[in-house]
Amino acid sequence: MDAFFASVELLHYPELRGQAVVVGGRSVHQPVSQPDGSKRFARLRDYVGRGVITTSTYEARAFGVFSGMGLMKSAQLAPDAVLLPANFEAYRDYSRRFKAAVASIAPLIEDRGIDEIYIDLSDFAEDSLSLARRIKQAVLEATGLTCSIGITPNKLLSKICSDLDKPNGITLLDMADVPSRIWPLPARKINGIGPKAGERLDRLGIHTVGELAAADEELLIRHFGRTMGSWLHQVAQGIDERPIKTSREPKSISRESTFQRDLHARLDRSELSTIFTDLCLRLADDLARKGYAARTIGIKLRYADFHAVTRDITLGQPTADALTIRKAAGECLKRVPLEQRIRLLGVRASALFPLSQMAVPVAASQAELPF
Repeated sequence: MDAFFASVELLHYPELRGQAVVVGGRSVHQPVSQPDGSKRFARLRDYVGRGVITTSTYEARAFGVFSGMGLMKSAQLAPDAVLLPANFEAYRDYSRRFKAAVASIAPLIEDRGIDEIYIDLSDFAEDSLSLARRIKQAVLEATGLTCSIGITPNKLLSKICSDLDKPNGITLLDMADVPSRIWPLPARKINGIGPKAGERLDRLGIHTVGELAAADEELLIRHFGRTMGSWLHQVAQGIDERPIKTSREPKSISRESTFQRDLHARLDRSELSTIFTDLCLRLADDLARKGYAARTIGIKLRYADFHAVTRDITLGQPTADALTIRKAAGECLKRVPLEQRIRLLGVRASALFPLSQMAVPVAASQAELPF
């Protein structure tokens, strides 16, 4: 989907089309209705805090403002950009709509998150271009939103090609096109080559996919290890044999919050307790909505100096109950130092089991917690 969260917001606020818009504010940044029926929108320059951008429109990206960037930093680049709070309930709704629209045409789908899917089109006799147009039209009619599609022989290339002609693009590619269309791209365009691997490739003088394809496999193995080195050599040739997976079991589900100011476990106990409980409630809601119970509950703290610690506890039986999660997470908190100020708190559920295969235990009573 194209700039998915921002595009959903533009459905609600069409007067913002063509403007630089950033999603990532708090509830205080909700648009305010004016007496004449218009709305007054918050601006990025007015933001104070530690939040990060959830997404941005393509007009905002032209200023160098991208998802994951701190809002304070982005305000220096695009101070006049409109700032909107995220509305995840709406995004989930439109996500379901677009996936259902695609499934009505091509049901073999691998779900890759709220705004991205892989589709197996192997059995379609219809030519790829008309099929892509039909899928795009179905998505547009179901959501009012555009998407970009890459149709290629495998998932690796389709992932790359879905980004080549955004927004509202269609890119078709076969293996014969790899040297001319994929090799000139930066090596980091390959999904799986992150910042650290990219830096190591840079130090080897490898900057493009083509240079990676030309590199000796043994050189890559020496610097990245056999598994990673062989994978780099393979994907640079455009080779990817992974099948479409129509079902995927999550390994964990988590919720976390970065505070607007550093909080102290004793001095800010009440505020921390409220945040902590809310995280546990939201995690329980996520588990119930996705149909899982968890055997292991953990916490994550990041202190003011950015040092992070994690702790977890394994329960006697899986749970999706908020009070049980709150109690278990509280037990984890007792095992971490709480003298420093805290900038982030998270709660995580892992060792997941489908709720359909078990009875969820009755809620446990609240225990005395650190905060």
